[in-house]
Amino acid sequence: MRPIVAQSPRRQQGQALVLGMVLAGLAAVALVRYFATGQVVAAKARQLHGLDAAAYSAALVQARALNMLSLLNRAQVGHQVAMAHLVTLGSWAALGGHEARQLSVGNPPAHLIAMLFGPDHGAAYLAARSATGFEALAVTHGALASAYAGHDRIVHDVLVAAQHEIVASVPHARLAAARAVLQQHYPESSQFDLSLSGSNWDGYVRQYQAQQWLRPFIQSAAQMYEFLLPRNSVASNPWVVQPRCPWLRHELRRRGITQLDPSGRWQSMDTQSFHALRSNRWIGCYYREYPMGWGWIPPDSRSVADVPHVDQPPDDFSAQDFWRWVQAATQWDIVSGDANPLANSRAAAARPNWPGRGLATYFDVGSNDALAGTPLRLSLELTHPGPEGLAVITRSAAITFFERPQVRSDQRTELPNLFHPYWQARLDSAGAVASLDGSAHD
Repeated sequence: MRPIVAQSPRRQQGQALVLGMVLAGLAAVALVRYFATGQVVAAKARQLHGLDAAAYSAALVQARALNMLSLLNRAQVGHQVAMAHLVTLGSWAALGGHEARQLSVGNPPAHLIAMLFGPDHGAAYLAARSATGFEALAVTHGALASAYAGHDRIVHDVLVAAQHEIVASVPHARLAAARAVLQQHYPESSQFDLSLSGSNWDGYVRQYQAQQWLRPFIQSAAQMYEFLLPRNSVASNPWVVQPRCPWLRHELRRRGITQLDPSGRWQSMDTQSFHALRSNRWIGCYYREYPMGWGWIPPDSRSVADVPHVDQPPDDFSAQDFWRWVQAATQWDIVSGDANPLANSRAAAARPNWPGRGLATYFDVGSNDALAGTPLRLSLELTHPGPEGLAVITRSAAITFFERPQVRSDQRTELPNLFHPYWQARLDSAGAVASLDGSAHD
């Protein structure tokens, strides 16, 4: 009987070592793979963050461009309101200069105006002495006309040109901004496979003629200034003048208006006349007009005054009675009319010529989507080398949108427009995508 010999446990250690080596190898492979995966994830995250910043920057360029267009539109409105003030100053200057001349010759005399219409009107007439020579300010090449031409030049040669340049430069500028951000994000790289994968810029803004929308907007803006409102008043003496018409009185009529004509050019007319109530056996009661001051800045040299007037009024009526001349040469109503037709005629005869090109074109939101509140969108795609020869493809999107900083005072919803600089930018989270490709894009 053979003795049983126990086997040594040392013979089992070699097999365990093999198994351990296999497990260690698998762990190493997994570790390497996890490390590679971590590198890929880090590359994807870095690239997506960089492209998000680039997309936001591109949308911000769009927002700044739209805000700049809004400010330029507002500047155009401001220049037009300034031009309205200038033509009004021109007609006032002419009125004051001519009134000073009439005061100096006593036609009519200041004491008569004070007696009939009160000391305030008399003092105002006497104050015309300080306006002596003011009509020179309103002549064709005078100081006011030069200032008017300067505003017209800025509107047409500066503001319009700037708007065209901004609109044309947006597609290139937004991509340039995106590339600049990526260059800062990847200082080790100099080339980027960046493309614009989507945009609704084309047609989002477009050029408009001023007559349809801008003209009424400018007229509304001008109505905010009392100086540009109609300047009409009538003063009457308190006592009966003619027994034939006891209800009528002597009148001091002041007329003035500033208008934007259909062609988009400003005009202003100011007149003041003393209408003395007279009576005779042929026509009964009528008003004999004594022009005191007049001035008209027409929209252009070919304009015809849209008020009762004649082209060549007589300097005086020593050769023919006023009422006879009116009946023979005009269609004026010198009984119940309320205009200053003789002063109008002298204003038209002495009119200067302030050249101007009228209202300029402008840019505003143009597409139906924009008018409906759809934001301005853009999508970017970047393909950049990643770890292990992989191409990391990322996509990001951003929007430029219109939003007021506070609710309107009338509680109404304001549609997107290029007159208020309330355009902002933000990322569009629905457009952020990252993918891998070893050979071709998905």
